[in-house]
Amino acid sequence: MKRDDLWTFALACYAQPGVEASCLELQAAGADVCLLLAGAWLERRGTGCDRSRLKQLKTVSDDWRTQVVAPLRNLRQTWRQQAAVDSDLADLRMQVKKLELDAEHVQLQRLQAAARHWPTGSGTADWLDCLCADLNGETCLSVETLRRAAAAQLATGED
Repeated sequence: MKRDDLWTFALACYAQPGVEASCLELQAAGADVCLLLAGAWLERRGTGCDRSRLKQLKTVSDDWRTQVVAPLRNLRQTWRQQAAVDSDLADLRMQVKKLELDAEHVQLQRLQAAARHWPTGSGTADWLDCLCADLNGETCLSVETLRRAAAAQLATGED
């Protein structure tokens, strides 16, 4: 059965060659990866991008990312070195990693809910360019990798 939900799309897109590295590069440049995956999903669906929609998604995403996802990510990253030599901490770190993934799942669900009534196949769908306009450094290649992965999902009929 074909599913058109953002979570399924994000998992399939992230699994494409080069996407994980591109997303990490974009994250290092200041991007919110869940928001970028939502943008790629909206582009692929042909949902028009405008200033109001962009602001709405950024608000939904920023609140959840800063209050929930980022603290979990920071804790997980802080424990990286010590967990390499402490198996108890390594186990806890894996639990935090799962919580972080669960929190990203909720973030993507919230982004999808915010966009659920937006018509598809109408308007300019340049979400990724708009979402990456203020990033630090050269991100064009990473954005194109993400865009190609999203297009590949369309070509295979997967979401």
